[in-house]
Amino acid sequence: MKEFFKMTLATICGIAIFLVITGLFFVISLVGMIASDSASTKVKDNSVFVIKLDGTISERVEADSPINALLGMGDMSAMGLNDLIASIRKAKDNDNIKGIYLEGGALSFDAPATAQQLRDALKDFKKSGKWIVAYADQYYQASYYVASVADNIYLNAEGMVDFKGLGGKGEYYKGLFDKLGIKYMVAKVGKYKSYVERNTQTGMSDYDREQRIAYQNGIWQYWLHEIAESRKVKAEQLDQLANDSIMAFANQKDYVQAKLIDKVIFPEEIKAEIKKRLKLDDDDDINQLMLGDMLNVKSDKKSDGEEIAVYYAYGSIVDNNTMDLLSGTDHKIVGKTTAEDLRKLADDDDVKAVVFRVNSGGGSAVASEQIRHAIKLIKAKKPVVVSMGGMAASGGYWISSPANYIFAEPTTITGSIGIFGLIPNASGLITDKLGITFDGVTTNKYTDYETDLVLGKNPDEAMKYLQTYIDRGYQSFLNIVSEGRGMKPAEVDSIAQGRVWLATDALKIKLVDKLGSLDDAVKKAAELAKLDDYHTATYPAQGSWMDQFMPKENKGSYLDSKLQQELKALFGDLYEPMMELRQIVKDGSHVQARIMDDVRVK
Repeated sequence: MKEFFKMTLATICGIAIFLVITGLFFVISLVGMIASDSASTKVKDNSVFVIKLDGTISERVEADSPINALLGMGDMSAMGLNDLIASIRKAKDNDNIKGIYLEGGALSFDAPATAQQLRDALKDFKKSGKWIVAYADQYYQASYYVASVADNIYLNAEGMVDFKGLGGKGEYYKGLFDKLGIKYMVAKVGKYKSYVERNTQTGMSDYDREQRIAYQNGIWQYWLHEIAESRKVKAEQLDQLANDSIMAFANQKDYVQAKLIDKVIFPEEIKAEIKKRLKLDDDDDINQLMLGDMLNVKSDKKSDGEEIAVYYAYGSIVDNNTMDLLSGTDHKIVGKTTAEDLRKLADDDDVKAVVFRVNSGGGSAVASEQIRHAIKLIKAKKPVVVSMGGMAASGGYWISSPANYIFAEPTTITGSIGIFGLIPNASGLITDKLGITFDGVTTNKYTDYETDLVLGKNPDEAMKYLQTYIDRGYQSFLNIVSEGRGMKPAEVDSIAQGRVWLATDALKIKLVDKLGSLDDAVKKAAELAKLDDYHTATYPAQGSWMDQFMPKENKGSYLDSKLQQELKALFGDLYEPMMELRQIVKDGSHVQARIMDDVRVK
């Protein structure tokens, strides 16, 4: 018995010691991460900024927590466009950084304009006289477009260039819903308002095909001319390449002959190429700075002068931030929260002008109107300039329309002035297939109209009321744009009808004022506010990893992000439309100002 107690005590002591050591290791790791996150990076002479064109790039990304890093959770490959552009500018201005090395991979952008803005920043970097070199095992379409700005493009000896053009096929669920016994009832205004089509049709309408052809071809032609200029070939030749064969299956020598790349080399040769540019010996190490390092490099620019606020509004526009295990932690524009933030900027006397950075395909019409009203309150006190990112369509245009001035990137997708309501009639599934019936009492005829609609009871009568509601909402949308853009409602209607426009075309019909970057929008805001000396401040503050320890109501946890990754892997391209439709149902908003298209590119 004594031996038993001795062994048990020893086991307990061993476990306790293990837990203490593990805890100490965790604390040391956590402290190290905190220190490395806050410490500024000292740039060594003869350094290279390394940008890995792999993962996903969106408008901004929230800071990940040390716990996520330790447990291998969270999207470690996610990059923010704002971080990349800021880092490229630091690299341009830092004398110790001699060039940028781009390493290609499976890179995905939230919109074509995001890729275009990254490429523009790299193009501006070259004005410093510094070099850019690109190398990859394989280049996908969007990553090749970005990499084409480089002085030299190299490819692995067994690599490929997937040069094929833009576009693709979307999913249509009517056939599935028919089998399940679900029929979607639609009230909408706008013949081009195609969001509802994937639930009500088996393919795209002629109107949707017309608008997609227009903006996809517009973006492709823009990309072709940019690539052609850098590679010193004709755009027509490049276009022909994508038509004549599947370039991903081409011989590597064909890429060189077509001038898509400069040379086929092995990994050790690209290392030698970079050392040659840095004038290093073979046994010397290359001083590399990754994106995380560059973010901690102190900027030489001073924050003098008056403040111009740059407010980021990106993601779907929703009534409530109902994050959970399924929807994950994707950023959303919450109507009430955003409106309150904007009201604070309106009342802040230290803020002399506001640049409203919009990257959204829209969402709830109710939330959009809350935000638009808040923009008007700012405009009554100080200038507001909109800078459109990848998208500013439907609800994204709604919230942009009252600004004093609107800038858009050349490949921004905008417009889509139209609204819809979408309600499922699931009686075929619930009653006919599952045998579930409902009964109850109400005080009035339409007390339980929402349940009645889902069960298919008197749908025509209820949908007539909804259509009237949608018609009134569309007229409000026209009036809103009319007021903001100084046009007559009939003029707006002629270019509205839910049609999606490429910014270069939107400029011609007065939906935007000028093509330009976020910097251009800041300069315009300074001009309107009559400021000579100014600096920018970013709003809202990006969530830090500390937020993981102080959860707010409806905020997703790091466990959510892990589940979200698993769901994305399981459902692939179906994940985003499924979650978007789910968000509409959860919001409870009958009126949606939302664009259908998934405009991500890779």
